[in-house]
Amino acid sequence: MKLDERGRAKYRPLKEYNPELVKQLLLDKIAAEDEAINALQTEFELPPLDYRNDKINVISLFSGCGGLDLGVELAGLAATIGEEKALKAFEDKEAFNAIRSESIFHTVYSNDLFKEANESYKLNFPEVFQQPLDIRKVKKFPKADLVLGGFPCPGFSEAGPRLIDDERNFLYTHFIRCLLQAKPFAFIAENVKGMMTLGKGEVLNQIVQDFASAGYTVKFELVNARDYGVPQLRERVFIVGVREDIDFEYNHPEATHGENKIPFVTLKEAIGDLEAEPGDWFTGGFSPIYLSRNRKKGWNEQSFTIQASGRQAPMHPGGPAMIKLGTDKWDLPGEEFMHRRLSVKEIARIQTFPDWFVFSDGGNMSVQKNNRLDKQYKQIGNAVPVLLAKAMAMPLATFAKENIGLIKENRIEVMN
Repeated sequence: MKLDERGRAKYRPLKEYNPELVKQLLLDKIAAEDEAINALQTEFELPPLDYRNDKINVISLFSGCGGLDLGVELAGLAATIGEEKALKAFEDKEAFNAIRSESIFHTVYSNDLFKEANESYKLNFPEVFQQPLDIRKVKKFPKADLVLGGFPCPGFSEAGPRLIDDERNFLYTHFIRCLLQAKPFAFIAENVKGMMTLGKGEVLNQIVQDFASAGYTVKFELVNARDYGVPQLRERVFIVGVREDIDFEYNHPEATHGENKIPFVTLKEAIGDLEAEPGDWFTGGFSPIYLSRNRKKGWNEQSFTIQASGRQAPMHPGGPAMIKLGTDKWDLPGEEFMHRRLSVKEIARIQTFPDWFVFSDGGNMSVQKNNRLDKQYKQIGNAVPVLLAKAMAMPLATFAKENIGLIKENRIEVMN
């Protein structure tokens, strides 16, 4: 809520929340966004979408190259044909394409602005209508039974979070605007760990309350990808909401890997077979910032978080370990050829994409190789690990498979 201007501390959260006031502020904010969108001169009409009455029709916001989408689709397939059969087919493109239509989840629409990520998405999800349009210019979202999206983390002032009445746009409010129009039975949103501590937790509180104000029972949890079979230390917040009229309580699934469970997947298991033919990797020197901390995990460990940058990619586990020389200073011992960054193919594996998944580099051969590769690193690093997405979606997939008639019967039509 907006307080009187007082230096840099212009925006601060209230200590106590009035749910009705929060809801009204949110609706006022969205109404202002709608008014601005309706003032746009250009119309963007959607073609008829491929809706299926026997499926949970999905729309994807901030879709990127499709890691979250692929994981959700895989969860829907596992719910219908069984986990083992689905994962086996997932290894081969032809086998997967032959049965992917059996998934309970059926994506009909995606939205993103990242050109190369959109190209990748189209190559891997050819049947989905893609709208490469700024989400702030989408006047009316299509109807949906499920909405997905890893919305970008909003900016924050040094004084604290900028909340929903801030004049500056928050892209997550457009996710909520989509929920108000499409009225899906559920949604899945993903974001970075840092949102939990920004503003001493008030940022996340505000976002969760805003999602709840749209008519959803909302739960959030910080999860680590390695706990779900991903060979990577990657903590992310998953916000999941179920529409209030649906009698289903979503609970984030318990970890499947770790102590007294399935062993964590190691780098050796994930990429060990690629040592001879790893594919292309980002080349060049290592800056003092890069060498300010350890960047290399061992073969029997999980990778550091895969970032959206080729230059910042973790080191391949081969060769000698890095040596700490002092505060914020590490060394790569031995010859230079003994150390390299993880390749595009290796980080895709670490993000649990199948080998058949294609990542566009833009196709402009006049651009330097590192720059083309960086487009791929960015897509993969921004993506939700496929198996993590699958795990988070499985409770919804199981419920949807058993209750699709109820979901369709309670279908709330798109608002006028």
